[in-house]
Amino acid sequence: MHGELKHEDVEAARRDLTDRTLAKIRGDLPRLIYLASMRDYNTGEYHHEGLACMFTQSVAGNAIASCHRDVFRRLVLCSVKELVEQLDLHARTNCSSSSDLVRVWEKLQPYRIAVPLECSSLAARFFATNVRAALTILQARQLRAHQEELSALPSP
Repeated sequence: MHGELKHEDVEAARRDLTDRTLAKIRGDLPRLIYLASMRDYNTGEYHHEGLACMFTQSVAGNAIASCHRDVFRRLVLCSVKELVEQLDLHARTNCSSSSDLVRVWEKLQPYRIAVPLECSSLAARFFATNVRAALTILQARQLRAHQEELSALPSP
């Protein structure tokens, strides 16, 4: 049957997405942001032209959703220390500075919309709490580093 969604096709699309794209993105947090960016916020459906051309739109969407859930699950289970490292890596890779990332993420809270649609509200709240804690730790590190720089300056 042509319209039937086959598990093998979804797995093949997952492997393709993982091997060709996600493997090149350093860290699960940037992967989560990337996967969430492929979701239409009005419909909750995922879109990826390349995967849809190789498979079907339905298979591609299911593969992306599956990868999104897996990456989110890993992040929910990681420690706050690991999350701080993920945020720092993400900032160094994608932002002008980690202080910019902290400032913007505290204001816009993009981690809230990066949560997969099918996740429980408890997991979403737990993740948001851990990200906020990691942002606070990263901000404290930045402040400490700035104070150390200032104290290293020669006295007038």
